[in-house]
Amino acid sequence: MSGTEILRNDHKQIRRLEKVIVKCYTKLYAGNDIPFSDLDIMVTIMAEFLDAVHYAREEDQYFPCVASYNSLKEEIRVFMIEHEFGRRIASNISKHLQRWKSGEDQREPVARFLKAYAVYLDDHLTKEDKFFDNAQNQVLSQEEEKMMYEEFRAVTAVITKFDDLVKSIDYLESTHWMKN
Repeated sequence: MSGTEILRNDHKQIRRLEKVIVKCYTKLYAGNDIPFSDLDIMVTIMAEFLDAVHYAREEDQYFPCVASYNSLKEEIRVFMIEHEFGRRIASNISKHLQRWKSGEDQREPVARFLKAYAVYLDDHLTKEDKFFDNAQNQVLSQEEEKMMYEEFRAVTAVITKFDDLVKSIDYLESTHWMKN
């Protein structure tokens, strides 16, 4: 396995979350209720996995390794900007969710920002997957891929967060509102 394959596996799990988010905002726009606890789980995944784990892997290790070859630097710059954009959308979801939980009617802003996040994820992941193809085929050596893989796997807390992410998405996919 390689560092790129770990990031691609992250993307598979994130795509599962994306489908949950699409179903969620569709239900909210239709006037259906989604438990706040389930919305909290989505926000937690955005903060604790996407930002703290996945983006950190890319920003702290993968992108610098690729950029060290003076290759794909413009794409990396765009991804860094997009990561910040995703963080801001997630922050808005969290902010409006907290207001909603405290009694304000924030259904529409929560749904709107969830939709924006799903659109962002689809576009961003599609572009990153193409980037991974280029980096893996044209830039990174097998030794570098293996080294990144080992570095990614060495952080036990990250492995635990990944396992928690999978369990959380499993739970969300099994909810009544998701199945209907």
